[in-house]
Amino acid sequence: ICATLTVAVSLLCGSYRLKNGCLIFNDHLLSLVTSGPILPFKLSDIGEGIMEVTVKEWYVKEGDKVSQFDSICEVQSDKASVTITSRYDGVIKKLYYEVDATALVGTPLVDIETEPGPEVVHEEDVVETPAMSNDEHTHQEIKGHKTQATPAVRRLAMENNIKLSEVVGTGRDGRILKEDILNFLAKQTGAILPPTPFHEIQPPPPAASAPSSASMPKMKPTPSVQLPVVSRPVFTGKDITEPLKGFHKAMVKTMTAALKIPHFGYKDEVDLTRLVQLRKELKGLSEARGVKLSYMPFFIKAASLGLLHFPILNASVDEAVQNITYKASHNIGLAMDTSQGLLVPNVKNVQLLSVFEIAVELNRMQTLGATGQLGTADLTGGTFTLSNIGSIGGTYAKPVILPPEVAIGALGKIQVLPRFNSRDEVVKAHVMNVSWSADHRIIDGATMARFSNLWRDYLENPASMVLDLK
Repeated sequence: ICATLTVAVSLLCGSYRLKNGCLIFNDHLLSLVTSGPILPFKLSDIGEGIMEVTVKEWYVKEGDKVSQFDSICEVQSDKASVTITSRYDGVIKKLYYEVDATALVGTPLVDIETEPGPEVVHEEDVVETPAMSNDEHTHQEIKGHKTQATPAVRRLAMENNIKLSEVVGTGRDGRILKEDILNFLAKQTGAILPPTPFHEIQPPPPAASAPSSASMPKMKPTPSVQLPVVSRPVFTGKDITEPLKGFHKAMVKTMTAALKIPHFGYKDEVDLTRLVQLRKELKGLSEARGVKLSYMPFFIKAASLGLLHFPILNASVDEAVQNITYKASHNIGLAMDTSQGLLVPNVKNVQLLSVFEIAVELNRMQTLGATGQLGTADLTGGTFTLSNIGSIGGTYAKPVILPPEVAIGALGKIQVLPRFNSRDEVVKAHVMNVSWSADHRIIDGATMARFSNLWRDYLENPASMVLDLK
């Protein structure tokens, strides 16, 4: 108490001044602790009617200093993974949730002690929606787009009102560069920018020089058979019960709705011998452009060409099945097996894309799917779906329609089988089985069969696709 009174009297009698947040008394430095308000940072509305998310990972801990646009955490809804970034500059004072806990929209995620200053504005106790906030996308973006950008690039996107989820990154690991923002802006405004240099694929470095065959003893070559790596299961002997979350919870909802649809099945086989040869010729050219070319771009493009003739397969019906909507865009989905479960991203506007452009999109989505970074923009809006179950195994499947779509196809594995040619000669053929399911309330068997025949003809005679490509 005496010491406190002494300091108080000294302040009244001596000379003091404030400099850089510190108290200078009689030319001696006294520490003056100043702090800003502690603000709750709430989980805002991330769209699609999502009201709760699962906290998958924290990028900060209590006591960490953060700046605006720094990543706070990753959350996962039943549709996509989203990275939440900070609104404020300050220090993390409290984390409200543990990993794998469920967070509700509108509730605080963290408390941030903001830096003192009049510019700090307390966040309103409301849940913002995209219509209410013009710059909301700068704080919450789909993972894989938002996180792969520097703060300077994010600021440039915000100043030009550009959503990073709509920009394709050309940097390493899909990172969005300043040039990507400028190119995107140029496309929107019609400005002409100087072309960027084309990046060729670099050949692998030469292997270390091996000793000459003359100095090595002759040995019988041994076949290099790579054994599959199989993880050994761990048997605990205990029952485990856990709640359904994220994509698994979404699958329950979707498949329950699909059960109400009367499915009609149709199966056929396709001779892909000519397509196998064509893809072999184009594979090197595609890789020279930095894109892996699989068979799926051809399957997807052939489906789009068929949908032009049978638009009822690219439609949807309302819940009462009183109205049918014919979709103008062919947003063809591809069922993917990922670490997070079954995901179905879709390639938008396939009717306007070339086979190579479809391959570029598939490469991008497969990369994001493998790392769990597919976003809402990729996972919503599908109008027709193909499931490539043959990449895992099996010849036939019974695909289940994804509401509100009305048709889906499942592709089996490509097998080399004997078949008869036009001269009744037994030849080696590359054969694939396909299984279709359609909503029998609005699609009859003849329509499904005619579409399948047209799709098969395009693939068995891939040169015919050239006539109809746009």
